[in-house]
Amino acid sequence: MTATPDLAHPDVMRRAWRNVAVLLLAQALLGAQMSMIFIVGGLAGQMLSPNPCIATLPLSMMVLGSALSARPLSGFMRRHGRRAGFLLACGAAALGAAIAAYALAAGYFWLFTASALLTGVYMAAQGFFRFAATDCAPPEFQSKAISWVLAGGLAAAFTGPALVRMTADLTAIPFLATYGAIIGLNLLGPVLFAFLDIPTTPRAVGRHAEGRSVAELIRVPQIAVAMICGMVSYALMNLVMTSAPLAVVGCGFATTDAANIVSGHVLAMFAPSFFTGNLIARFGATRIVMVGLAILAGAGAVALSGVELPHFYLAMILLGLGWNFGYIGATAMLTRAHRPEERERVQGLNDAVVFFGVFLASLSSGGLMNCMGGSAQAGWSAVNLAMLPFLVLAGGALLWLMLRPRDLAR
Repeated sequence: MTATPDLAHPDVMRRAWRNVAVLLLAQALLGAQMSMIFIVGGLAGQMLSPNPCIATLPLSMMVLGSALSARPLSGFMRRHGRRAGFLLACGAAALGAAIAAYALAAGYFWLFTASALLTGVYMAAQGFFRFAATDCAPPEFQSKAISWVLAGGLAAAFTGPALVRMTADLTAIPFLATYGAIIGLNLLGPVLFAFLDIPTTPRAVGRHAEGRSVAELIRVPQIAVAMICGMVSYALMNLVMTSAPLAVVGCGFATTDAANIVSGHVLAMFAPSFFTGNLIARFGATRIVMVGLAILAGAGAVALSGVELPHFYLAMILLGLGWNFGYIGATAMLTRAHRPEERERVQGLNDAVVFFGVFLASLSSGGLMNCMGGSAQAGWSAVNLAMLPFLVLAGGALLWLMLRPRDLAR
């Protein structure tokens, strides 16, 4: 079992802040590719697809790649360290973008779709940035470390959409230069992660060396509810964000409007991270998750109320804010619910569950958007109505946890 870091020791905090700084920069620079892909992936898929109902399938395959690679990637990092895992993911993303660019040039929809599986490896790795920030951090600093790392997405909210605006029509084939820019972003990975200072987790010995089994872990109330809330927060955000560019363009607005709306959404996802950790420390993770779920419900209500640009902007901003509270709060719940020797197992299991839920949401998004009701307005309404049962599921699970004894509810 690893020792608990000493908050009073200056070397511990220096290392913690150094890792936070590196991971924040990685979130800001490398993370820009995620908003870029979510802006152009569905539009490029629509351009190549033989059937509009599967236009967002490439985005779904990216999320499936994340779900499939989360646990193996976590195990790889346990054996070889965080740096090796993150570099592997950058290489996979660069290769995926190169294949996607070739598929765009050749007009191969299914190759374009398959390339997204490699991009999903990076998506899974970026999900581990928040966990990596807590590896060497004292318990009192962990929720703030998570928030600060995710705050790096604030820069990505500007750079990703800006790069799309600069590159989308730079070549005769739309979005070809965008995928070239994504390759360039991933080449920054080796430079950034050279400064990461997280030792490989030492192997524990003894009777409980490996910790509890997966079956035992998912029966822990706080772990189970944290996974449900994290999955629902992320999946619903993805469900709506995947369809948003299609809805904006389908309702008669320009691609630049879609990019600006996604930029506002990503800004709302990450800007609150500067204070979310403090809110969790003050009010508790479960309360912050509940607020996040309520805000997600508000986003759906605004989206259903109209399809003018102000409706899109407000709905997507609320969607980002709800994701921030729900996802960071669920992550904080999870980090406090397992033993040190169970860290990689719980993190890999959690992100596999989260991204599998996101995959299903992404897979459903294109069908709901393009094949329900015959118009962009009807499809957008179907997407937002689909949020309701999952919000009820997560809200009910969280209320159940909060009604349990206090030591299990925080």
